[in-house]
Amino acid sequence: MPRSIFIVDDSSDIRAGIRRQLEVSGFEVCGEAGDGIDALDKLSRLRPDLIILDMSMPRMNGVDAARQLKHMCPNVPVILYTAFADVFRRKEALPEGVSEIVAKGENLLDRVVRSLGTTPPSPS
Repeated sequence: MPRSIFIVDDSSDIRAGIRRQLEVSGFEVCGEAGDGIDALDKLSRLRPDLIILDMSMPRMNGVDAARQLKHMCPNVPVILYTAFADVFRRKEALPEGVSEIVAKGENLLDRVVRSLGTTPPSPS
């Protein structure tokens, strides 16, 4: 059974690229959102196994969204996917609700697999 992933990024091009990469690898994308507020609304209807969350978004940024998403689904890992990964990595602790930080340009798929603690499902 495919693992279900929710993508949150204000760039539709980035969301589409992440979606393609995940689906080609056999993962299911259960939904997408363009900002943190949209993500909170949609998450109430979705049951993802993992959330990929951009840092810089309008209306609600990724750090604020991660904090609230974690309260809604405490057992779901949240990957903060950001161009500002180095800034966060210099701090001692991850922001509340964030399981891992991945820089845009790093291998996101490897981090998804590691966060889910599984091998990628077989593509259909």
